[in-house]
Amino acid sequence: MNAEDEQRQQRVRELFRTAATRMQERSVEIAHEMWAAGQRSLREGALAEDPVLARTDQVFTASTLAHWLVANIDDPGCRVEPKMIPDSRHYARDLALRGLDVNDVEAWRAAQRVGWSEWLRFCFDTTDDKDELRELVEVSGNSLATFIDDSMAAVASYIEEARTELAERPERERLATVQLLLRGAPITRPRAEAQLSYALTGHHLAAIIWGDSHDQVAGLEEAAERVMRAAGAGRRLTLVAGAATLWVWMPVSSSPPQASLDRIMTDLPGVRIALGRPARDVHGFRRSHLDAAAAQGLLTRLRSECRAVRFEDVQLISLLTKDLTEAREFVTDTLGGLATAERVLRETARVFIAEQFNTSKAADRLFAHRNTIDRRLDRVDELLPRPLADNPAAVDAALALVELQGNE
Repeated sequence: MNAEDEQRQQRVRELFRTAATRMQERSVEIAHEMWAAGQRSLREGALAEDPVLARTDQVFTASTLAHWLVANIDDPGCRVEPKMIPDSRHYARDLALRGLDVNDVEAWRAAQRVGWSEWLRFCFDTTDDKDELRELVEVSGNSLATFIDDSMAAVASYIEEARTELAERPERERLATVQLLLRGAPITRPRAEAQLSYALTGHHLAAIIWGDSHDQVAGLEEAAERVMRAAGAGRRLTLVAGAATLWVWMPVSSSPPQASLDRIMTDLPGVRIALGRPARDVHGFRRSHLDAAAAQGLLTRLRSECRAVRFEDVQLISLLTKDLTEAREFVTDTLGGLATAERVLRETARVFIAEQFNTSKAADRLFAHRNTIDRRLDRVDELLPRPLADNPAAVDAALALVELQGNE
């Protein structure tokens, strides 16, 4: 290599370092955009609405981007070894439990495209020299593509290790049986019951119980036991569906009251619960779990701080929020100024609707005088685009959505 080539190479290295340093300043924002693109590209929408997998994937995306940038600030153009964060093994194990691998998760490539697009902008802002830019793009493109491929291979290796480990445990066979039932695949009832040690006749109430971190397994098990007792069940089927997730079924025909769930949440901070509707037989076993998954997905979509939810209480909201943009428009169009008014006004409107427009009953529930309730309702009608009496169902649904989002 002659002196001129060596000088140009050194110049490209410095440009690489400069671009990486500038991108590092916006790495948190860019990592979020990468993760969001990946979530939108998942072939299985349920994975995007699984808060444990989504959160781990978000941390992983931010960590890997930051690692690649720092490595290239230190040594531009080097081959960057994958950095597996502590949660990587949990993430790999969760994917293995769901029967997935990196080839199933197209989010990797979608995130990479966003990252590459952002990186090119920094490259173009770093130099106007076409030859330098061409070499910078070529060198950095090779570095990024190799790093992504190596990272995917590392996660794939973790998944294979997890599969080998899980193959030796009875829980993997039970989870595989449940997944067949949830997909409606042909499996006989006697065979499924034998593998699960759980009768599929009668009613079933499903729950998904998960934690904010991977060190709460004991709390999840205690929550499952307490939900079972609150529902009046004497036994349950419990499967470990992830490092911080339990799937539970109980042979009961009714859900525990919300007050019981609230007490469990008070005693077990960091634990969250989504309940399906009770339903009968094999179809009910499947239907109740899908309800619970929909309720869990609702909390994830809305980024709700609500920690215990029953699908029967949020079914309409779940339907309304399949498209969040339309959901926000629905709230604005339906509630007008009430959407951001004092919480006591929104609460009064919901209680008044629940008590079938009986002012006395609403006053009793709210521990307020009738005249106070009347004044609040007059103010509610002033704020609403249409009077409450003309549109009670839509108003109640919109208020429930606002409440679930935690808006004050």
